Amino acid sequence: MLTPEKKEFIEFMMSADVLRFGDFVTKSGRNTPYFVNTGNYRTGLQNSRLGEFYAAMVKETVGSEFDAMFGPAYKGIPLVTTAAGALARNYGIDKPFFFNRKEAKDHGEGGSTVGYKPKDGDRIIIIEDVITAGTAVRETMPVLAACGDVKVTDMFISVNRCEFGQNPEKTAIMEVEEEFGIRVHALVTVQDIHEYLQTKPEYENLLPLMEDYMSRYCVF
Repeated sequence: MLTPEKKEFIEFMMSADVLRFGDFVTKSGRNTPYFVNTGNYRTGLQNSRLGEFYAAMVKETVGSEFDAMFGPAYKGIPLVTTAAGALARNYGIDKPFFFNRKEAKDHGEGGSTVGYKPKDGDRIIIIEDVITAGTAVRETMPVLAACGDVKVTDMFISVNRCEFGQNPEKTAIMEVEEEFGIRVHALVTVQDIHEYLQTKPEYENLLPLMEDYMSRYCVF
């Protein structure tokens, strides 16, 4: 159901040219008529507002029942930073955050992560942009496992594309939840975006392309 909050977030993404329409290729190699590129958030105000959207979702779902926040490189780095700031500023939930490097550093403090150093028993939440086929999640889990005996409980993303992963009968999010025991929360789903576009006559030509793609790759 398209709530006022979801509508606001969709329009926020579109205003920042983050939710884009055209001809794109996803990380999983699928040609898609819609694409979410959080790398297009470029201003301080956009980044601050984005953090508030994520922080509200974290507050509503897990509250303060976690120990640290992780942002996978690269796009997860600004996401976890702004979400942590908004969570502390708006709700008084001040939690540490950390992120990984693509390549381990062999000088200075060394290691493959920056920021908070997880301890055994820590409950970690992941702040990410989207999940399409689950590829990035499977790359992230070994990084976190190398930090210690931590438990990843929840993941927060901007958009649930509702696409199947390795199994054509299950979405990548379903697979992540089953394989790793992680609850995935999305600010909006592709169904929300589709419902929103149905109210906009200027996107009348896009809808059939979107519906065709969803019929081939999405599981509802």
